[in-house]
Amino acid sequence: MKVFVTGATGFIGSAIVDELIGAGHTVLGLARNEANAAQLTAAGAEVHHGDLQDLDSLRRGAKAADGVIHAGFIHDFTRFAEMCEVDRLAIGALGEALAGTDKPLIVTSGTGMLAPGKLAVEIDRVVAGPNPRQSEQAADALAAQGVKAAVVRLPPSVHGVGDHGFVPILIDFARKTGMSIYTGEGQNQWPAVHRLDAAVLYRLAIEKGFEPGTRFHGVAEQGIAFKEIADVIGRRLNVPVASKSAREAAAHFTWFAHFAAMDCPSSGEFTREYLGWGPAQPGLLEDIDKEAYFSI
Repeated sequence: MKVFVTGATGFIGSAIVDELIGAGHTVLGLARNEANAAQLTAAGAEVHHGDLQDLDSLRRGAKAADGVIHAGFIHDFTRFAEMCEVDRLAIGALGEALAGTDKPLIVTSGTGMLAPGKLAVEIDRVVAGPNPRQSEQAADALAAQGVKAAVVRLPPSVHGVGDHGFVPILIDFARKTGMSIYTGEGQNQWPAVHRLDAAVLYRLAIEKGFEPGTRFHGVAEQGIAFKEIADVIGRRLNVPVASKSAREAAAHFTWFAHFAAMDCPSSGEFTREYLGWGPAQPGLLEDIDKEAYFSI
């Protein structure tokens, strides 16, 4: 199968590219510059020039492939709502190119704001509200038009070598402020998955197929207490670990406060059964308790 992958040079997308090629598939990877193109060529992928805001390039890439994995997202959390709109338009363009075919489209979303405070499962649906990300609604609109679109939801922490996501952001706050903090008793939970396990999930989904509108959860661990993450960070940086009130935590984390406060345990039971997916990589706490996370 020839698979068009957006975000193909990113932290998760590059793992997907390697996984697909290792399984015998051909990858057409989206590259926004020559450095990205060189990375894809070195990985053994074909190069498709364009970016997430060049909708014509997305349409051409989708038409040239047998299936699409949309793993791209512009991770500027200080402009999160704006980046979510870019994502929505990109998904629409990919779907337009696949209309009238049976080619699969896998869209990436998250578990973080799906069902706050309770165990989220695959049949849960995003409801209108404070979450500006419209990935799932865009996928559902395409599915309603006959496009074979499904969603892979990833947890707040997708970890592994090269991680530049939520845990490194927490480490940066602790390093700059001289303190690793949590709110209250620190029992709000973050689910997690290793990037290599997530890559296997995407491959299995594109290979095994799905009904339009299906949700998969790339969840290896359904919930790690935030305090446990803060403890590892404090020990590694040799800074105090302390409980703070919600107001104090908001002041400490500033723009990241909403994400730090998330309590979003998530199940991946349906996904494991449907795809035969079995995560095999180290868990979050073991993985982040390594020099690579603190050497920058």
